[in-house]
Amino acid sequence: MDTISFMLNGVQTQIEADKNWTLLYVLREVCDLTGTKCGCSTGDCGACKIILDGVAKNACLIKIGALEGRRLETIEGLYCDGKLHPIQQAFIESGAIQCGFCTPGMIISAKALLDANPNPTDDEIIKALSNNLCRCTGYVKIIEAVRMAARLLAE
Repeated sequence: MDTISFMLNGVQTQIEADKNWTLLYVLREVCDLTGTKCGCSTGDCGACKIILDGVAKNACLIKIGALEGRRLETIEGLYCDGKLHPIQQAFIESGAIQCGFCTPGMIISAKALLDANPNPTDDEIIKALSNNLCRCTGYVKIIEAVRMAARLLAE
């Protein structure tokens, strides 16, 4: 086992882990952060999205040993002081949540996009969400939610 140190949702964190374990496994089984979902384990669905050093990534493809000294954000890190993040609120208000399985990954991808580009075009939203699969919504409400979130964050 190795000691891995990294910033997790704004908190300096140290864990004991096999450096070959996936980040998805460590988040869910070691850190008890189950908002990051296991959909495919092959990087195809986006249900396990996290933000690593400002970039949306699939946690199922990242070995925990690669996290040393890095900054990681999960869906749990968005909820703050008893309030939903504006992106979470936008997803609720726009009806972008159906079964909810893909929602954490969608929200994380949207956050990474809006952090880098606070006023994206629809094409930029579609591209940012292109590695996130949803079987329920047809994506229209999700794109509306990201547009709404951009407005909320701008206010």
